[in-house]
Amino acid sequence: MFDNIIRLWRIDLNRLLVFYKETHIQTKNFFIFLFIFFVAINISCYWLAMTTAFPDLVFGRTFIYYFKVQFPVGILGALFDSLSFFITIFIIQRALEAENNKIYIAHLSIDLLIAILATFWVIFVFVVSGWMISFIETLNQPIEIIAHYDHETNIYQRAEGYTDKVNDAIQNPTKNVRNIYFGIIMGLSAIIPTLIHLSMFCKSIVTQLRIVNLK
Repeated sequence: MFDNIIRLWRIDLNRLLVFYKETHIQTKNFFIFLFIFFVAINISCYWLAMTTAFPDLVFGRTFIYYFKVQFPVGILGALFDSLSFFITIFIIQRALEAENNKIYIAHLSIDLLIAILATFWVIFVFVVSGWMISFIETLNQPIEIIAHYDHETNIYQRAEGYTDKVNDAIQNPTKNVRNIYFGIIMGLSAIIPTLIHLSMFCKSIVTQLRIVNLK
């Protein structure tokens, strides 16, 4: 039964790979469209996360700041997603070439590693994005204002601040529900391949159970 489930999973995954190859060949500037797609996904996730987790920041006096932050967030997020997309395609090709089902599953499990790396990338994105916007906004400003925003324009302090938030979220998850939720929403685009694999696996299980019941 397990072998039949994997066989059905392979068939669906192969169809997806064929669809990708056909779309790639037929679409001019495929890479540009793919990158723009991921930029849009990341910006959408950003606003969904901000408006639901931190509405006080979005609808308050800091709206302009967070409006500007969306652009580096979208671009940097799309860079990671585009790279992980092509790594996933390579992994799928290698998995389908494997005759052993255990090797097949092992290949696809690499996507879980990508999902974990996405968590750290989200932190990097917000450290750099916030620093970029704060740095630009303090250009040609009086020394007093620059000193006042030093915690925002000093990238090392920003990185330390986000690291502390992550550590606190791990140690006290119940007190950091909003931050954890925010991170999950921001990482959605990076775990799309993993979600596709899981959905195909679940579909294969359901299909196999129906076949068994019909016998």
